[in-house]
Amino acid sequence: MKNGILVYAAPDGDVEAAEELASRIGAELTRDENTAASAGLCLRFDGKGAALSGGGMELYADLTRMIPRIRRGNLNSEILIRAAKPSSLGTSPTALDATAGLGEDSLLLAAAGFRVTLCERDPVIAALLKDSLRRASDVPELSDAVSRMRFVECDSVSYMNGTSERFDLILLDPMFPERKKSGLIKKKLQLIQMLEAPCDDEEELFSAAYSLSPRKLLIKRPAKGPYLAGKKPDHSVTGGSVRYDCFRCDK
Repeated sequence: MKNGILVYAAPDGDVEAAEELASRIGAELTRDENTAASAGLCLRFDGKGAALSGGGMELYADLTRMIPRIRRGNLNSEILIRAAKPSSLGTSPTALDATAGLGEDSLLLAAAGFRVTLCERDPVIAALLKDSLRRASDVPELSDAVSRMRFVECDSVSYMNGTSERFDLILLDPMFPERKKSGLIKKKLQLIQMLEAPCDDEEELFSAAYSLSPRKLLIKRPAKGPYLAGKKPDHSVTGGSVRYDCFRCDK
């Protein structure tokens, strides 16, 4: 069973999706609410969508909370968009978010005009993301951006090493190294860290992305964190808590 996770299918949830995922990852499937509530880590499929719960916390991948950030006047002030500079990449630029997670950075890029391919390898996070994109496609403020987002559930290194596609921009946001003070981590993100460990082969991830020769490679890091794989960027754009290291790969 994946990290001891339990999969719960509520009567009003997507039972078929719950059954398929539980079978694929070798997790126990339950239809009992009490059993789900007492589980240490549970992926729930109910009438609200897919959610990850555990330790008294619950996480829905809900892109509607991003609506204020993608509104005209706010989007261009986002540090990711300032680092990406979509206007410098021509009309309808393409992007690969190789570590998509819950899709928030991908949504910012799509709202800025990119056609974005999202890769996520963890099947539980992928389930949250797919459900979130499905719900977001019905939200008028999000539907246009979501229409430019294409999700691929896969290991991004294998995808990058095997694809013939070319991207104007590639974004890498591997799991940050564990911080010494757990209070610095948003509580809900602790649930994600129970599923995914920090990147264990930074060199392989960097090399796969760089070898695709995107016009721009962005790497998201903690503001004062080390460079990924020790690679010094051409320049960096730094915000309050994060930094985007920027590489030009098509020199």
